[in-house]
Amino acid sequence: MFAAYAARIDRDQPLNGLELGDRPAPGDRPGWTTINVKAASLNHHDLWSLRGVGLSEDRLPMILGCDAAGVDADGNEVVLHSVIGQSGHGVGPDEPRSILTEKYQGTFAEQVAVPTWNVLRKPKELSFEEAACLPTAWLTAYRMIFTNAGVRPGDSLLVQGAGGGVATAAIVLGKAAGLRVFATSRDEAKRKRAVDLGAVDAFEPGARLPQRVDAVIETVGAATWSHSVKSLRPGGTVVISGATSGDRPSHAELTRIFFLELKVVGSTMGTKDELEDLLSFCAATGVRPVIDEVLPLDRAREGFEKMASGELFGKIVLTGS
Repeated sequence: MFAAYAARIDRDQPLNGLELGDRPAPGDRPGWTTINVKAASLNHHDLWSLRGVGLSEDRLPMILGCDAAGVDADGNEVVLHSVIGQSGHGVGPDEPRSILTEKYQGTFAEQVAVPTWNVLRKPKELSFEEAACLPTAWLTAYRMIFTNAGVRPGDSLLVQGAGGGVATAAIVLGKAAGLRVFATSRDEAKRKRAVDLGAVDAFEPGARLPQRVDAVIETVGAATWSHSVKSLRPGGTVVISGATSGDRPSHAELTRIFFLELKVVGSTMGTKDELEDLLSFCAATGVRPVIDEVLPLDRAREGFEKMASGELFGKIVLTGS
């Protein structure tokens, strides 16, 4: 079957390890389900995999892709939850886990196999392309806001780095939840689009906000960390799920954190139950993922290049060649 996969690890030039071509189709495995992939979306995790983060040389070649929506053998339209427990059947509370492409072959292929427990019904209101955006970036944003940020309708939220998948999801979800959302971006066009999505206003990184906020959604890391901490009201919360600009800020702002009793909360992906809630939320409210571009799978390299450059707003989706 045709697939986009990591053939080599290159920490400096990750796209050098990306190849497109034939890979073996999934074999039968008790308790697992093979899905015919209709759509899959790119995440920064795929670039990190090509750099060898979470993916070791001995597991190559590895089909990339964490997110997918498709059809099972019975013709059901489904979405995949990509967090897989060590047992391969569900995810226990203390069970070691991985996500697709770390141990198991990913979704950038004609077919993918996952534990049957990881398969959810796709709401009919969502297209395959829309549903394929939800299991990683949108689920991450959903958990950051509704599980970890401690915010309620009427509270204020700063989203750093408008344009990426998690950030655009956070703007849309925050607006839909009745939050007062502010955003930042280096790019004027992205700031305008953030406002169009529902942000009250958007600013250049580091700019002083009209008010201190209740929570910050942080995925940029070192470049915006100080601003995130300084933008919080006393007792506020910064929720961090990524560090695309690096994980070593020049100033950790520890004094401000302890003196103002700020909370720093790490957040990674989300549970199967949270994905079910997110799917229902989108179906019921009309909220839809922001899709930058849909490409056929045989043009996956273009999508990777665009994501690596940062010249995107929302998600890139791959469909059957």
